[in-house]
Amino acid sequence: MDVNDGIVVITGGGAGIGREAARAFAARGAHVVVAGRTAARLEEVVEAITRAGGSAESVAADCATEEGAEAVISAAEARGGVAVLVNNAGVGYSFEATRPGSMAALADTTPENWHEVMRINLDSAFYMCRRALPGMIAAGRGAIVNVSSAGGTQGMADAHAYATAKAGMINLTRSLARTYGPQGIRANVLAPGFIATDMVASVLEGEANPFADEATRFAVCPLGRPGTPEEMAEAIVFLATNGYANGALLVLDGGSTC
Repeated sequence: MDVNDGIVVITGGGAGIGREAARAFAARGAHVVVAGRTAARLEEVVEAITRAGGSAESVAADCATEEGAEAVISAAEARGGVAVLVNNAGVGYSFEATRPGSMAALADTTPENWHEVMRINLDSAFYMCRRALPGMIAAGRGAIVNVSSAGGTQGMADAHAYATAKAGMINLTRSLARTYGPQGIRANVLAPGFIATDMVASVLEGEANPFADEATRFAVCPLGRPGTPEEMAEAIVFLATNGYANGALLVLDGGSTC
């Protein structure tokens, strides 16, 4: 699948994996629509892409709502049909700073925190796919890449809402692949491990950084380091453009869950 001159929509596009995915698609000639809730960050991404000779625009919206999904996909469809949808919006351990207890085990998770984590991490994919699919179906082609987590492939000692949402993302993707593959629409899921983004900056910069200690870093990850957003972006482009990739779960965690 050639994304040159195609329209690529990326949620959570203002930082980390989403930002690097936007740059990667733009470098391949796509027009990228970056979406998220922080307009200033999105504009920085658009500016960086245009400076490099690429094409991009931003839509500030809450993609975990029907109205937000409508705003983003409508803006993209005004440019043409959506070729690729990357559902990358989500929250992780840094969410604790604004919502204490959001990454807790179940007995310590309030209903409010449970629903908010599920809303951002899973409902956003539902709303975005639901709005984008009719156009893809009409065109007879399209690619969806959902960003889950290695934490969604196994049990976790804490962050039960997070782990549940990310596991849901995996099975949602497989279901999309089975249902819409015959209509030319492929759906795949990337499950990153510990990636050096703003979401985990407090860990990497703190005393509890597991990669700062020679005795622990290989126990955390056989490669002894966190992954990079650029490495995840390369994988997203692969899943979006490989014509036989459908229903695939690609775990990129340096071997942490082996």
